[in-house]
Amino acid sequence: MRALPAIGALSIPSRAEPPASDASLADAGGAYSHKGLTYPLGRKAPEPGEAIELAPGVRWARLPVPGSLKHINVWLLDDGDGVAVVDTGLDITPCREAWEALLAGPLQGRRPTRIVVTHFHPDHLGLAGWLVERFDVRLWMTRGEWLFARMLTADVRDAPPREAFAYWRGAGWEEQRIAVEAAKGWGRFASVVTAVPVSFVRMSEGDVIRIGSRDWRVLVGSGHSPEHACLIDEAGGLMIAGDQVLPRITSNVSLSLSEPEADPLGEWLHSIARLKTLPDSLFVLPSHGEPFTGLHARLDALDRGHRGRLDALYEHLQEPRRAVDCFTVLFGRRIEDNSLGLATGEAMAHLRRLEVERRAVREVRDGVYFFSQASAP
Repeated sequence: MRALPAIGALSIPSRAEPPASDASLADAGGAYSHKGLTYPLGRKAPEPGEAIELAPGVRWARLPVPGSLKHINVWLLDDGDGVAVVDTGLDITPCREAWEALLAGPLQGRRPTRIVVTHFHPDHLGLAGWLVERFDVRLWMTRGEWLFARMLTADVRDAPPREAFAYWRGAGWEEQRIAVEAAKGWGRFASVVTAVPVSFVRMSEGDVIRIGSRDWRVLVGSGHSPEHACLIDEAGGLMIAGDQVLPRITSNVSLSLSEPEADPLGEWLHSIARLKTLPDSLFVLPSHGEPFTGLHARLDALDRGHRGRLDALYEHLQEPRRAVDCFTVLFGRRIEDNSLGLATGEAMAHLRRLEVERRAVREVRDGVYFFSQASAP
């Protein structure tokens, strides 16, 4: 299989919020509760080519994803005589085969009416262009996500841009590791994403989209991606959460190369606060893991986990530290090369947040960023 780009939802456990043990839940039969969340379907999940009905007109399918994520959930919403598809999987052979099985099986005779993508990450967007072209339908996304996808699929080159070298060096990567990364070229995102349509239907905060007999309100979050769309059917008690709320892993929140002075973790925490205004009773349909109830408990845990890591990181900065010096504090384990990019982005996001809070200051030495505790005012 060809080398894949980093995928956005990264299961890097932190000391503040250890993950649930799959082994401890393996024998759970039927519905069960864990850490304040309830999983009404237990560990049940759709097999390849299968779709499980969760509510009238709402079905759940699952596509394979290489690596630790293992899968992405996609949602099939009755839409007249067809189905609206929410998220699409990577452009890899196993995902295409899974779609062919769905189209020949539970979707036989019911063509897609529109392709809705929650955000630009390749496991969500990868086959959107393929489905749009195959069924001559429209792509629905927020503008920020569509623009980012168009930019990334167009930016393919033999060598990384100079800003990438500066970012890696600033985070504390060794020159040998930078050389290894640079040798991979630039633009691997496009290798697992079909051509992003030139036109799309824009989803915006507060829009209400009629799909079949249900009205879905768009709530836009950020931090994990620029303008991540969640879909809320308050009357039906459902929330298609994408990566904005996951039950057992924490979505990666990275300081991106595109906006090195942004505050993605601040945006993420603000989004958590906004999501807390939604009813706690919603049945949450996440992109990874199983559907659950207990939205507020999960949001509280995500907020607490990040704030706990910020406090631990602040204590770690009694001496000047690079981003790569902070992995153990943030993640509680050694980071392997295949996770280095995502871990670096997450560490930089937390360090940048401490800067914004004026708890940390940054010093640049020969292009390397060293962060330390800010002096008391």
